[in-house]
Amino acid sequence: MAATADTKITQLRPDMTDAFQIRPIEPRDDTAVAAIIRTVMPEFGAGGAGFAIHDPEVDAMYATYTQPRSAYFVVERDGLVLGGGGVAPLAGADATTCELRKMYFMPELRGLGAGTALMRRCLDRAAGFGFARCYLETLTGMEAAQSLYRKSGFEPLAQALGNTGHFGCNCWYMLVF
Repeated sequence: MAATADTKITQLRPDMTDAFQIRPIEPRDDTAVAAIIRTVMPEFGAGGAGFAIHDPEVDAMYATYTQPRSAYFVVERDGLVLGGGGVAPLAGADATTCELRKMYFMPELRGLGAGTALMRRCLDRAAGFGFARCYLETLTGMEAAQSLYRKSGFEPLAQALGNTGHFGCNCWYMLVF
């Protein structure tokens, strides 16, 4: 029965993509993306120390993700930026490992297939940059996100990798391309 439900969802996704647009971040998006991060993270208990909400890049996403082997995409719906996510080299790791970073959606964007579409876009870009693995970190309570990660082929890890400074995260995943 689950396979039938999954098949129906997959068949609906192409029609749903008309509900949103994914594009590379532009300088004009910095304020909207920072607001999304600062709204969504506390919703999941990630507003304190040790979470990405305090990263300096939150206010300079365009500049951060125009660095080599980095990309960030925003998701628009009805002309409004309502989500985003990107990839960049994992700090403190070897050159073959990237990190899926700052993938967050406002509630009105959730459930439309945007997560699956953005994940595909990010992973395609990471592979195009020559990465062999993609790491991510999250936390208990972000169950829908973790479900997406597992469906995308990510496997749970026993401990954190790299040097992200996100000591508040307690769930880590890796995808090998």
